[in-house]
Amino acid sequence: MEKTAEIETILAPALAAMGFDVVRVLMTGSRQNPTLQVMVERADGANLSLDDCTEVSRTISALLDVEDPIAGRYLLEVSSPGIDRPLVRARDFERFTGHEARVETSEPVDGRRRFRGRLLGLDGDYVRLDTPEGEAAVPLAAIVRAKLVLTDELIAAGGR
Repeated sequence: MEKTAEIETILAPALAAMGFDVVRVLMTGSRQNPTLQVMVERADGANLSLDDCTEVSRTISALLDVEDPIAGRYLLEVSSPGIDRPLVRARDFERFTGHEARVETSEPVDGRRRFRGRLLGLDGDYVRLDTPEGEAAVPLAAIVRAKLVLTDELIAAGGR
């Protein structure tokens, strides 16, 4: 199991019980100075506060101290996904239907690897996008990176 998936499996149940959803777990930095980034959001849809981040950070630290999935020292960063958030889970592409997104794939889809357009939701295992070149259907399994584009509409919607 990939390390970040293992860590998410350790964290998600406890954080869900506290009223938080894990958006993304990411290891960055070098082997000598790794950073564990954990993005969370409140399950009730309210904005994440500094107190929430503190509470989540303490819980994560305690869980990882017990399970010890990371060898050696690391820096823990807990944050909200922000308004121009990454789209990680299939449900993210449904939740943000109507908003503009950037999507990058691991392999070419219809001759390209980068897409930008309005999210039209999911069609089975495909993310549908309305791009300037026309509608695109991008396989979920091929997406390596996706995020919302900061637009006036997204700001007006409050990132929801």
